[in-house]
Amino acid sequence: MTFHYDLNARLTGHSPTAEERASLEAWFAAYDTASGEGDVAAMGDAAVFPLNLVSDDSSGNAWTGQWDRERFTATMTRVMGEAAGGGALTFTSERTPVFLSPALVVVFTRSTMTVAGEDEPGQEMTYADILVRSEGTWAFQTMIQGGWGDMLNGMPDMAHG
Repeated sequence: MTFHYDLNARLTGHSPTAEERASLEAWFAAYDTASGEGDVAAMGDAAVFPLNLVSDDSSGNAWTGQWDRERFTATMTRVMGEAAGGGALTFTSERTPVFLSPALVVVFTRSTMTVAGEDEPGQEMTYADILVRSEGTWAFQTMIQGGWGDMLNGMPDMAHG
Protein backbone atom coordinates (compact mmCIF):
# COMPACT_ATOMS: atom_id res chain seq x y z
CA MET A 1 0.00 0.00 0.00
CA THR A 2 1.45 3.34 -1.06
CA PHE A 3 0.39 6.77 0.19
CA HIS A 4 1.08 10.12 -1.49
CA TYR A 5 0.83 13.28 0.61
CA ASP A 6 2.48 15.85 -1.66
CA LEU A 7 -0.72 17.70 -2.63
CA ASN A 8 -1.92 18.57 0.85
CA ALA A 9 -0.22 21.84 1.71
CA ARG A 10 -0.74 23.19 -1.80
CA LEU A 11 -4.46 22.33 -1.96
CA THR A 12 -5.68 22.86 1.57
CA GLY A 13 -2.98 24.58 3.57
CA HIS A 14 -3.04 21.71 6.08
CA SER A 15 0.04 19.52 6.27
CA PRO A 16 -0.89 16.33 8.12
CA THR A 17 1.22 15.39 11.09
CA ALA A 18 3.07 12.10 11.28
CA GLU A 19 0.41 10.86 13.73
CA GLU A 20 -2.45 11.86 11.40
CA ARG A 21 -0.79 10.03 8.52
CA ALA A 22 0.02 6.96 10.62
CA SER A 23 -3.51 6.71 12.03
CA LEU A 24 -5.05 6.98 8.56
CA GLU A 25 -2.68 4.35 7.15
CA ALA A 26 -3.49 2.01 10.06
CA TRP A 27 -7.22 2.50 9.43
CA PHE A 28 -6.82 1.54 5.75
CA ALA A 29 -4.65 -1.47 6.63
CA ALA A 30 -7.38 -2.75 8.97
CA TYR A 31 -10.14 -2.00 6.45
CA ASP A 32 -8.28 -3.73 3.61
CA THR A 33 -7.75 -6.77 5.84
CA ALA A 34 -11.46 -6.89 6.72
CA SER A 35 -12.34 -6.55 3.01
CA GLY A 36 -9.95 -9.33 2.02
CA GLU A 37 -11.42 -11.61 4.65
CA GLY A 38 -14.98 -10.75 3.61
CA ASP A 39 -15.68 -9.45 7.12
CA VAL A 40 -18.56 -7.17 6.18
CA ALA A 41 -19.44 -6.60 9.84
CA ALA A 42 -15.95 -5.18 10.51
CA MET A 43 -16.23 -3.09 7.35
CA GLY A 44 -19.51 -1.68 8.68
CA ASP A 45 -17.87 -0.94 12.04
CA ALA A 46 -15.48 1.34 10.12
CA ALA A 47 -18.30 3.55 8.79
CA VAL A 48 -20.55 6.34 10.00
CA PHE A 49 -24.19 5.74 9.11
CA PRO A 50 -26.12 6.88 7.25
CA LEU A 51 -23.36 6.38 4.70
CA ASN A 52 -23.43 8.63 1.64
CA LEU A 53 -22.85 7.15 -1.81
CA VAL A 54 -22.08 8.97 -5.06
CA SER A 55 -21.83 7.32 -8.47
CA ASP A 56 -23.03 7.62 -12.05
CA ASP A 57 -24.83 5.38 -14.50
CA SER A 58 -24.19 4.27 -18.07
CA SER A 59 -26.26 7.21 -19.38
CA GLY A 60 -23.89 9.67 -17.75
CA ASN A 61 -26.31 10.70 -15.01
CA ALA A 62 -25.23 11.15 -11.42
CA TRP A 63 -26.62 8.90 -8.73
CA THR A 64 -26.63 9.63 -5.01
CA GLY A 65 -28.02 7.75 -2.07
CA GLN A 66 -27.66 6.87 1.56
CA TRP A 67 -27.34 3.47 3.17
CA ASP A 68 -28.06 2.46 6.71
CA ARG A 69 -25.96 -0.32 8.20
CA GLU A 70 -28.46 -2.99 7.13
CA ARG A 71 -28.34 -1.89 3.46
CA PHE A 72 -24.54 -1.62 3.56
CA THR A 73 -24.21 -5.13 4.97
CA ALA A 74 -26.63 -6.68 2.48
CA THR A 75 -25.14 -4.91 -0.54
CA MET A 76 -21.49 -5.45 0.34
CA THR A 77 -22.15 -9.11 1.06
CA ARG A 78 -23.69 -9.47 -2.41
CA VAL A 79 -21.05 -7.36 -4.21
CA MET A 80 -18.12 -9.17 -2.63
CA GLY A 81 -19.73 -12.52 -3.31
CA GLU A 82 -18.17 -15.85 -2.68
CA ALA A 83 -14.66 -14.58 -3.49
CA ALA A 84 -14.47 -12.86 -0.12
CA GLY A 85 -13.48 -14.80 2.94
CA GLY A 86 -10.41 -16.60 4.09
CA GLY A 87 -8.13 -13.97 2.57
CA ALA A 88 -9.20 -14.90 -0.97
CA LEU A 89 -9.30 -11.22 -1.95
CA THR A 90 -6.18 -9.09 -1.94
CA PHE A 91 -5.89 -5.39 -2.64
CA THR A 92 -2.92 -3.47 -3.97
CA SER A 93 -3.65 0.22 -3.55
CA GLU A 94 -2.15 3.65 -4.13
CA ARG A 95 -3.85 6.31 -2.08
CA THR A 96 -3.67 10.08 -2.18
CA PRO A 97 -5.16 11.53 1.01
CA VAL A 98 -6.06 15.21 0.97
CA PHE A 99 -6.50 16.40 4.54
CA LEU A 100 -8.93 19.30 4.79
CA SER A 101 -8.25 19.42 8.52
CA PRO A 102 -6.97 17.02 11.19
CA ALA A 103 -10.46 15.42 11.29
CA LEU A 104 -11.53 15.50 7.61
CA VAL A 105 -9.82 13.79 4.70
CA VAL A 106 -10.73 12.96 1.11
CA VAL A 107 -8.80 9.90 -0.06
CA PHE A 108 -8.36 9.12 -3.75
CA THR A 109 -7.53 5.47 -4.39
CA ARG A 110 -6.34 3.42 -7.35
CA SER A 111 -6.63 -0.21 -6.38
CA THR A 112 -6.33 -3.63 -7.91
CA MET A 113 -8.46 -6.38 -6.39
CA THR A 114 -7.25 -9.90 -7.06
CA VAL A 115 -9.09 -13.12 -6.28
CA ALA A 116 -6.80 -15.93 -5.09
CA GLY A 117 -6.45 -18.71 -7.63
CA GLU A 118 -7.65 -16.59 -10.55
CA ASP A 119 -5.52 -16.65 -13.68
CA GLU A 120 -6.96 -13.34 -14.88
CA PRO A 121 -5.40 -10.03 -13.88
CA GLY A 122 -7.06 -8.28 -10.98
CA GLN A 123 -9.92 -5.83 -11.29
CA GLU A 124 -8.75 -2.22 -11.26
CA MET A 125 -10.79 0.38 -9.42
CA THR A 126 -10.56 4.12 -8.93
CA TYR A 127 -12.60 5.69 -6.16
CA ALA A 128 -12.64 8.29 -3.42
CA ASP A 129 -13.73 8.13 0.19
CA ILE A 130 -14.44 10.87 2.67
CA LEU A 131 -13.28 9.93 6.14
CA VAL A 132 -14.03 11.71 9.38
CA ARG A 133 -12.16 11.47 12.67
CA SER A 134 -13.83 11.67 16.03
CA GLU A 135 -12.32 10.83 19.43
CA GLY A 136 -9.15 9.72 17.62
CA THR A 137 -10.90 7.16 15.41
CA TRP A 138 -11.30 7.37 11.63
CA ALA A 139 -14.49 6.23 9.87
CA PHE A 140 -15.61 6.52 6.29
CA GLN A 141 -18.75 8.53 5.68
CA THR A 142 -18.96 8.89 1.90
CA MET A 143 -18.01 6.48 -0.89
CA ILE A 144 -17.56 7.87 -4.42
CA GLN A 145 -17.02 5.60 -7.42
CA GLY A 146 -18.18 5.84 -11.00
CA GLY A 147 -20.15 3.15 -12.77
CA TRP A 148 -22.42 1.74 -10.05
CA GLY A 149 -25.52 3.82 -10.79
CA ASP A 150 -27.28 1.25 -13.00
CA MET A 151 -27.02 -1.45 -10.35
CA LEU A 152 -27.94 0.92 -7.54
CA ASN A 153 -30.94 2.31 -9.44
CA GLY A 154 -32.28 -1.24 -9.68
CA MET A 155 -32.21 -1.75 -5.92
CA PRO A 156 -35.45 -1.20 -4.03
CA ASP A 157 -35.65 1.59 -1.47
CA MET A 158 -32.64 3.45 -2.85
CA ALA A 159 -32.58 7.22 -3.18
CA HIS A 160 -31.06 8.55 -6.38
CA GLY A 161 -30.51 11.81 -8.16
